[in-house]
Amino acid sequence: MVKIKKDLTGKKFGRLTVKEKDTKKNKGRNYWICECDCGNIKSIRTDALTCGHTKSCGCLNKETQFKPIHGMKNTRLYNVWGGMKNRCRNKNSSDYVDYGGRGISYCKEWEDFIPFYNWAIENGYEEGLSIDRVDNNGNYEPSNCRWTTTKQQANNRRTNVITEYKGQKFTLKELSEKLDISYYTVISMRDRGVLNVL
Repeated sequence: MVKIKKDLTGKKFGRLTVKEKDTKKNKGRNYWICECDCGNIKSIRTDALTCGHTKSCGCLNKETQFKPIHGMKNTRLYNVWGGMKNRCRNKNSSDYVDYGGRGISYCKEWEDFIPFYNWAIENGYEEGLSIDRVDNNGNYEPSNCRWTTTKQQANNRRTNVITEYKGQKFTLKELSEKLDISYYTVISMRDRGVLNVL
């Protein structure tokens, strides 16, 4: 009887998604080209996938080994770091569409927590502050990141409308606070073209 070989294309094993059969390897066993959630590509044997022995390109083992070393797994800063990575890489994250889905990633240096931690402490991190990208279309990296309050971060959202008042640029929220008038009054004045008369 001829044994039917199972096609694993499209199936998910842990962090690995099978893309296609690896035709370059012919060692008596079937190998599959797999893409890891972290973006790496690796050729893996059928039995290693189906028996659950291999669940990632190797990144899962690295993370598991790394976590206990620094003793900061339960800190807020560790969660900020993990959230950043999740937004950029995890396609199942509700935030992925606004980050990884737009091509936003993070620098190679911040793949590990300790370099991120050192940068954070040296650049003003305090409890209650959030990481913010100066250029909202840029990546998470030292030259494009800062620590801000929730209010400051809201002003940097790419959905904010920027308007000019006496030669300076403001979000509508910032301008309403500067002029001490309601947000909706600012919108009305802008739409009527009388904002700069003030």
